[in-house]
Amino acid sequence: MCREKQKAIVGNWIEPPKRERKANYAVDAYFREALRVSEPKAPKAPRPPKQPVVQDFQFFPPRLFELLDKEIYYYRKTVTYKVPKNPEFGADSTRIQKEEQVKIDEAEAMTEEELEERDSLLTKGFLNWTKRDFNQFIKANEKYGRDDIENIAKEVEGKTPEEVMTYSAVFWERCAELQDCDKILAQIERGEAKIQRRASIKKALDAKMARYRAPFHQLRISYGTNKGKNYTEEEDRFLVCMLHKLGFDKENVYEELRAAVRSAPQFRFDWFIKSRTALELQRRCNTLITLIERENQELEEKERAERKKGRPKGCVYVKGGKRTLAGNIDGRGRKKKKLE
Repeated sequence: MCREKQKAIVGNWIEPPKRERKANYAVDAYFREALRVSEPKAPKAPRPPKQPVVQDFQFFPPRLFELLDKEIYYYRKTVTYKVPKNPEFGADSTRIQKEEQVKIDEAEAMTEEELEERDSLLTKGFLNWTKRDFNQFIKANEKYGRDDIENIAKEVEGKTPEEVMTYSAVFWERCAELQDCDKILAQIERGEAKIQRRASIKKALDAKMARYRAPFHQLRISYGTNKGKNYTEEEDRFLVCMLHKLGFDKENVYEELRAAVRSAPQFRFDWFIKSRTALELQRRCNTLITLIERENQELEEKERAERKKGRPKGCVYVKGGKRTLAGNIDGRGRKKKKLE
């Protein structure tokens, strides 16, 4: 009986599939891609020897580029240059090839007047400005804003303030001629937006501090529901006041703030605040600045609403909603009589 059962089991046995090993990467495909020879690019077209190299950021007159192109096309005609197909242009490569070849075949030599005009125009650009000078100028505009010529001139090495001022005037007049005009302007505008943001934060901190005679002891922050559980009110007060004292727009201000926290006597046993990094203090200060800006905005809206209501002249509103009368006005809103 047992043997019959064993035979039945063996007869119905289904062999499991063979194990397939998955390779982490296809070795052949990897080396085929790594050693793949790229398609040959079209060779560079010849240029006349000793022709000056001019860049768009040097802001030469547009007429100069027309004369230089004429000189280049005629030189290619003299060396019987044939324009090859450029595969980068795709379907338009044949049309572009024919157009360039026609320009070369129809090119004419420059006249004496045109040569003199070319030499004259070469003196009307910023030939002594290199790519390095231009990059320094753009970064300085991003850092200080387009109107701070004095600081911009300090960032451009080897150029006097007068040279930078002259270049800046031409740059903002003709910046649309640059190849990467949109990218450059966006870079400068991002920097100017940061400058405006820093000025706005400094103004908010100044307004907050002006409400207290002793901010390090009296300052209060309207947390709302955003107080958090980690920092105490005393710690937040110190961070805001010390940030204002050190100067918000100062470089490495949060490193100095961290050093001030560690040396403050009131925090000598407060290991939480003393162990915070400069980045963590910066994040907390950003949160507190947002709360202060919101508080300032609410106060400004209240003041505007009170002005619209037309409160009596001479009234002064103080904290707590109480109203007192200032100047020579009595409790009934009438002018006080002078005592003789």
